[in-house]
Amino acid sequence: MSRKNVMLAGLVTAAFTIAVLTFTFRSDGEPKPGQASVPNPSQEKTIKKATLSQDVIATDRLNRVDVSKHLRTMLLETNGKTPEDISAYAKRLQQGHGHITMLMWIDFRTKQTSTFKSSFPEGSDQENKQLLKYLNTAKAAIKGHQAYESPSFIIGNKKYYFTAQRDQQGRYGVIALIHQRILDKVAEHQLKNLRLIPYPKEGKYRVESVHADTLKDLTVKTGHDNENASHYYENEIVVRFKNGHPTAGQLQTIAADIRSKEPRKLGYAYIFRSGKMNYTQLKTYFNDKWHPQYTEPHYMYLTNDAVSENKATVITPNDLLFSAYQWNLPAIETEQGWNLSKGSKDVIVAVVDTGVQANHPDLKGQLLAGYNAITKTSPPDDDVGHGTHVAGIIGALTNNGEGVAGISWYNKILPVKALDNSGAGTTYSVAEGIIWAADKGAKVINLSLGNYADSQFLHDAIKYAYDRDVVIVSAAGNDNTERPGFPAAYPEVLAVAATNATGERASFSNYGEYIDVAAPGESIASTYPDNQYAALSGTSMASPHVAALAGLVRSLNPALTNKEVMAMMTSNAIDLGDPGHDKYYGSGQVDIYRTLQAAAGGEVPLQLFPQRVGRQLNSLRQSLENH
Repeated sequence: MSRKNVMLAGLVTAAFTIAVLTFTFRSDGEPKPGQASVPNPSQEKTIKKATLSQDVIATDRLNRVDVSKHLRTMLLETNGKTPEDISAYAKRLQQGHGHITMLMWIDFRTKQTSTFKSSFPEGSDQENKQLLKYLNTAKAAIKGHQAYESPSFIIGNKKYYFTAQRDQQGRYGVIALIHQRILDKVAEHQLKNLRLIPYPKEGKYRVESVHADTLKDLTVKTGHDNENASHYYENEIVVRFKNGHPTAGQLQTIAADIRSKEPRKLGYAYIFRSGKMNYTQLKTYFNDKWHPQYTEPHYMYLTNDAVSENKATVITPNDLLFSAYQWNLPAIETEQGWNLSKGSKDVIVAVVDTGVQANHPDLKGQLLAGYNAITKTSPPDDDVGHGTHVAGIIGALTNNGEGVAGISWYNKILPVKALDNSGAGTTYSVAEGIIWAADKGAKVINLSLGNYADSQFLHDAIKYAYDRDVVIVSAAGNDNTERPGFPAAYPEVLAVAATNATGERASFSNYGEYIDVAAPGESIASTYPDNQYAALSGTSMASPHVAALAGLVRSLNPALTNKEVMAMMTSNAIDLGDPGHDKYYGSGQVDIYRTLQAAAGGEVPLQLFPQRVGRQLNSLRQSLENH
């Protein structure tokens, strides 16, 4: 049973649950019927490669559908317009969608052709011949009143395809050459996100890797090695002093001893960077001379991307990619849940991640002014794609005929950039992002990131937000390991594992007794930089489903505390695997409709009923005293 469930349940419930729900394996290591299987490292690598390939294929389809829609819209909106208007429209379309390398406009009445960004990519003679073959096939197709899509082809080392549309009246046609750089980006992103390669690389930013339990040096040679590794800055140390804060004179002494500049301070802790000592030497120095409350490495955190009986009315949005690609929303009864809550602009959901693309058309009006903990004076722009994808799962514009549907229609998203352009961030930047979001009024914080080292510094920041009534949700990790990951395993955090479209544990998903709930995390379609869409897999994708649900619950019933919201989501999850709480699914896969039903009815889990009654009595007593 997880530490968080112990906290939520109380001693009697905990004792009963431990007795009833103990999870055991057969002596031969094979899972019992109904249990999730755990692939070995070789199988895990093969399965993860298949998942990566699935994400790339799905991303290809998402963007082909999206581009075709833009071409049809162009034909509709420029019908009867002047050549100047058509040229202006093409320019705007290409400025907002950099992957549209060329647009060719054909007027079949006048036989005139206009080409925008007319230079073709340069390749070998054979490659150029293939490009022209597909272009001529596209022209022939629309001349015969047929839409057209070519296969992908290579020019140089880049991948392209042609697509063509003709208007219903047959007067105009448009052909587009599409650069498929997004496929390479998704593949590169998922190699890291699913830990198929060592990440981050040793030596970058003077990063070292240690075993999360012993803090002994560890070399990460394969993606699988990540499950035991935590990465930290070799010449930095986090220190919390016993007697509050050191004096200016003491800080000067430290600076001279370790050859450092002014330390960074956040809350009670300080981060010192030495010009001559490594972490081991720094730890010895501070422990011997200053006897601090604690010292620890300055860790890095990495992205953690990998049939109902109820008869409620199903709200089906008109978003272009919803019906064909967003299997994940029906799987958790999102459409029925929208009858009860679509969110509220007054309930803010913070995304502490790589930033978010502010001008993505499917996130227009959904984002608040955020914060960049990496470079303080810059906006929280996304230079990786991870944060934009997470934000879209939570709150992409719904029912706008564009792209994907978000789970929340109205909750505002607060983007906080705590991970840099490599997809990694430090204890300091993540902790700062959490504290900043809590101070700015976030009622839910999503953390699709993690590490295997238990950092007191980060835990302090988590407690800071939790004490301010914030629901904190975090991804469990993508290493197929039972090792607890942080911040997911902290008792104040709701830890989320990933499931696939058949309701089984995703092969990459971490597991363990600390898991609270599961949510869809395999080939999840969402927003991506450059006004595009991508399908990504990972517990990073599962976590925002739960964060979005927390936002809907808090919008529907603002009186619920963070503790009550967390308990309500776990107690109304759909049980998967062995009956009751288990280490693969926690309490089960979240169910939006069931949870919102409970929130709408004011129901409180039994173990939290005394706190609710006590709070109501205190409120009544204060009301009587005021009169």
